[in-house]
Amino acid sequence: MRNTLCAGLIELATDPDFVFMTGDLGYKALEPLRETLKNRFINAGVAEQNMVGVAAGLARTGLKPWVYSIAPFVYARPFEQIRNDICLHNLPVKLVGNGGGYSYGVMGSSHHALEDYGVLLTLQNMRVFVPAFAADLTPLLKKLQAYPGPAYLRLGASEEPAGYVPPPYAAWRKLLDGGGPVVVVVGPLSGSLISILSNLDDVCRPRLWVLSELPFGEFPAAFRADLELSGHLEVIEEHVVQGSAGQMIAYRLLSEGGAMVRFTHRAARGYLSGRYGSQKFHRKECGLDPVSIALELQRLAQNQLQTRN
Repeated sequence: MRNTLCAGLIELATDPDFVFMTGDLGYKALEPLRETLKNRFINAGVAEQNMVGVAAGLARTGLKPWVYSIAPFVYARPFEQIRNDICLHNLPVKLVGNGGGYSYGVMGSSHHALEDYGVLLTLQNMRVFVPAFAADLTPLLKKLQAYPGPAYLRLGASEEPAGYVPPPYAAWRKLLDGGGPVVVVVGPLSGSLISILSNLDDVCRPRLWVLSELPFGEFPAAFRADLELSGHLEVIEEHVVQGSAGQMIAYRLLSEGGAMVRFTHRAARGYLSGRYGSQKFHRKECGLDPVSIALELQRLAQNQLQTRN
């Protein structure tokens, strides 16, 4: 999504208060933004803690700074500065983490972001946005620029099938309908599932939703209706269980007295084999790949049919 991000940020450059900071990253992707912003494009170097502190200072003067780096370097390394300098003062600094989940593959755990939004949402005033498709970025960047508080934008690859036109951006969107369970996917992982799940028989095919904003407000009425019809909710996300969207959804349902008959949660499980590999390798280990998910839905439908008979 980096090229789409760059194009969208160039549109924000007409706002004289917009400032972009990078931790010595974005080569062969962000040069057009640098040429557009000129002295409002700041390469802070490999000094992320200082970069976040400076961004907070710029925000205190009335500017609207955006901070960009590989995801772990923008939320984990400068966590103290995010907490003390940005969130406690509710400053409009936007953190952009490229490569959510296992995106950086063989570069290993230092470059993986498996707990990013769970960690950041422990901080007051913070909001998280996880676009699912490249087309989400244009409306989402404008929304973020207008948002008056701190926010984290988690980027990944846009994984939708060729020719697929996603529904317009919203915090909650329904992507598929069927007779199977309700499945909520966080962010771009949803795109990898569309082709295989859409080809399942109706009895297996899930009511597939994508969630892109955390924390969330009220559940959409259509989502609640799907839950009542199905009785089975499955949440899928490239993030550890602790602090996950799955926990947030389960907590909300329990708090409202709407516990599901069956709840399934597929999440990042670290490094089960002790080895590093591609993003697809790690997803497969954790059962987050399209084939594993489709097979599980087929088995579930078969078991329900046998139970009825």
